Amino acid sequence: MAVQLHVAHSDKFSGVAAVAGGPYLCAEGSLLAARTRCMRNWQPVPLAHLVRRTRALARQGAIAPLTGLAGSRVFLFTGEQDSTVAPAVVESLKSFYGEFVSNPSNVVFKRHPQAGHGMVTQGQGGDCSATAAPFLNDCDLDLAGDLLSHLYPGLNKPSGLAIDAHLLAFDQKPFGASTALGDTGWVYLPGACRQAHGTPCRLHVALHGCRQSARDVGQRFVREAGFNRWAEQNNIVVLYPQTGNAPNGCWDWWGYESSHYATRQGSQVQVLNRMVDKLLAGHDKR
Repeated sequence: MAVQLHVAHSDKFSGVAAVAGGPYLCAEGSLLAARTRCMRNWQPVPLAHLVRRTRALARQGAIAPLTGLAGSRVFLFTGEQDSTVAPAVVESLKSFYGEFVSNPSNVVFKRHPQAGHGMVTQGQGGDCSATAAPFLNDCDLDLAGDLLSHLYPGLNKPSGLAIDAHLLAFDQKPFGASTALGDTGWVYLPGACRQAHGTPCRLHVALHGCRQSARDVGQRFVREAGFNRWAEQNNIVVLYPQTGNAPNGCWDWWGYESSHYATRQGSQVQVLNRMVDKLLAGHDKR
């Protein structure tokens, strides 16, 4: 879903990080394709075909002009013990971005030999090789810090902890009618970013994985994935949207809501974009 949001609105998002994710349009609206080529890699990902489809959607105006991808910063991660999304699928995502990003050094691809399927952390969650709720895997690796540092060069390493009072709940219902949307989302708002005309702040959208929403694991991802302490130190607002009654708790990355799921017309892409616009109101849009 992060890749879909990035490609659909690359005129707004300066980069993307994907943990255990496949190329844009990988499933092509098919649950069977989602399960086989986009997860297990039982069939080869048709990369050249997906690139052609992406270019066609850009010409039609269904996604942002592809010039927005050229300068993007991209961080990709896979665990060698991930039996849910095969590392080869993430490799195909690297190849996909290689077709559009001008500077190869802007695309970073990291592998971890022990990591299973989940958000890798330093000190939170279960065993590193696990594939189980809350899908936070303690591999003694600060993955949130690694990916944020690539997306936003020059960050300061956190000298303290996140502040619980800076994590705020909000009502998601006004942002769209997606039936898969949860009632409540969260936003981490650092102290320096709480004034309308205060310190300039960045915005990072952190999308949970399947079976990792608040409905499934409470606030474990929101509080323990590792983003908030980096956000507090570096004036980054972190948006945590949430699915609700969604298939397997997933964001729509295979088309369960509509055939437009991966474009600007996709209902969930629109919901997320409205949330971003609300937070960016009156500020620089990229």
